[in-house]
Amino acid sequence: MRFFVTGPKLVVSNDPDDRTRTIRDAPWRLWGQKAMRILSVSDVIDPRLYPQADKDRLGPIDLVLGCGDLPPEYLSHLGNLFDVPLFYVKGNHDIRFVDNAPRGCRNIHERIVQFRGLKLMGLEGSMWYNGGPYQYTEKQMARMVRRMRPVAWWRGGVDIVITHAPPRGIHDDADLCHRGFECYRRLIRKYRPTYFIHGHIHRQFDRAADRKTRIACTTIVNTYGHTILEFDHAQLDQENTGRPGIQRPRAERQKFQG
Repeated sequence: MRFFVTGPKLVVSNDPDDRTRTIRDAPWRLWGQKAMRILSVSDVIDPRLYPQADKDRLGPIDLVLGCGDLPPEYLSHLGNLFDVPLFYVKGNHDIRFVDNAPRGCRNIHERIVQFRGLKLMGLEGSMWYNGGPYQYTEKQMARMVRRMRPVAWWRGGVDIVITHAPPRGIHDDADLCHRGFECYRRLIRKYRPTYFIHGHIHRQFDRAADRKTRIACTTIVNTYGHTILEFDHAQLDQENTGRPGIQRPRAERQKFQG
């Protein structure tokens, strides 16, 4: 049995492989911290990451994010390889996860979790097209997003959103299977996360910039294969100051002001 700190709470973990909630999340880890590097993956096993990876070429990795349609063994491998927390959502082809969830990784579908000061939201699945698992209509997905509003308000907003499907009209395709969700666009307008990271759309990119689209202060990223993003805490603090529609609960505001 392991004990670990997550903010003000002491939590007990019986899973020796659980890397997603460790002492790394304690508040004092934020002191002097400037930037972190995030590896995000989706849809295909990248030969640059499996079975072996050139960690010197990749550089330091602080967090891994999975955006769906990947074997659970692959996610477990990445978590073990970099020895960092791995958060994921499931894609529309992840039927094996029911009986074989990736070890040491955390499913954050319909959750908002914190890691080193970052608030991350997760939403699984694709648009409904043939009745398979992890497929949702626009109304169903919009209902999930609405259910998360109280938590987003309490947390003071969202910094990163990970999904499998893209927003409607951004990186998506015309066919029903690969159509994006309109409610994701409303989510972006309301919470203005720094990154909205998705998979599902299989495209090859010659340049890292080709997989990104900027909407206001949010960068939407198609992470097909893999991509590495850098997150600067100083920039985050500056962006959080003026986010519209986000106000911390009174007790939390007083804590930050005092």
